[in-house]
Amino acid sequence: MASDASPPDEEKGKVMRRKQQKETADIEDLTSAGHKALQEGRPQDALSCFKQALKIAAQLQDSRVLRACSFNLGAAYVEAGRPQKGLDFLRQAQSGPKAKRLPDLQFNMALAHNALGQSREATSCFLQAAQLYRSQGDGGSEGDTCMEMGRCYSRIQDWSSAAWSFLRGAESYKVASALDSAAAALKEAGSHMVQSDQFNHNDIKGRLTESLSLSNSVSDPSTLGDLYLSVGVSYCRIRCFQEALACFQRALDPAAQRPPLLAKVLHNLGAALNSLGKFSSAVDYHRLAAGLYGSLGCHRDQARCFSNLAVACSHLGDDQEATESFILALQGFRDTGIRNLVFTEVRCVTFVFYGDRS
Repeated sequence: MASDASPPDEEKGKVMRRKQQKETADIEDLTSAGHKALQEGRPQDALSCFKQALKIAAQLQDSRVLRACSFNLGAAYVEAGRPQKGLDFLRQAQSGPKAKRLPDLQFNMALAHNALGQSREATSCFLQAAQLYRSQGDGGSEGDTCMEMGRCYSRIQDWSSAAWSFLRGAESYKVASALDSAAAALKEAGSHMVQSDQFNHNDIKGRLTESLSLSNSVSDPSTLGDLYLSVGVSYCRIRCFQEALACFQRALDPAAQRPPLLAKVLHNLGAALNSLGKFSSAVDYHRLAAGLYGSLGCHRDQARCFSNLAVACSHLGDDQEATESFILALQGFRDTGIRNLVFTEVRCVTFVFYGDRS
């Protein structure tokens, strides 16, 4: 008599396939939940999801899935501020034959190296990631990678390499029609070109002008205020004070709701007016900036404002306020750790540089 029962080996195979399908579905659900947790700023929850996914993947005996889960867990560790742990898992994901052609993997390895202070390894991975994103036609991701690479070079004070990275980022963003990001990249490029000896005055001015030409694409007021301030400071550094003044004036409105940013704008606006010899127009900005810095507890910056106010008052013949301002400046510098300050030239102008590295 014939039997409808499947042979033992076939039945066992069906059970195994159902088990693998369930495990694969579980991995997909955990991976989706992990990515959502990262997007919502819950790195610890993401780590928990990715750890469970990796544990299940180890039972599947599928090297591709195992590498993908190792990559997700490694990236999450980097995001959670544990770069060495993240790098260990990312290296496990790197063992596959196509690893060097995966831009996301190279990008996350670069982030891990950068967080560990391994700048040479970080910039190498960033460059490789940027090239891979370009080969895939992903200009936005290429631009983001170039920005991270530029910041990495900036931290080790390689101003020229940083400037070239930001310039490449700007071009990538323009290809991707991300003009607001291109404006920000050009702003950074100009700031670093000023500190390098590989760019001339016209090169720097051209990039700053280009950044301003794209400013209409920037909708966020804070970002726009930052852009005008930074470009203005760069103009100051190449002694284009009239152009700087125009930038600082344009920065006033978008900075109005951000007191720390507004204080820097007012300070630099007053300093630019000092440099142009417009002292009577400058004094009110110095006073406003000094008062705002004081309310924010930024006493060293407040001292710089008093120094600039003293310069302006001295030129205007107001010796009493000039003397009082110099005394306040000197006291402020001493209180914030500057003990050997000497005023050797009353015509000097101090600037608060945006993103000051001191």
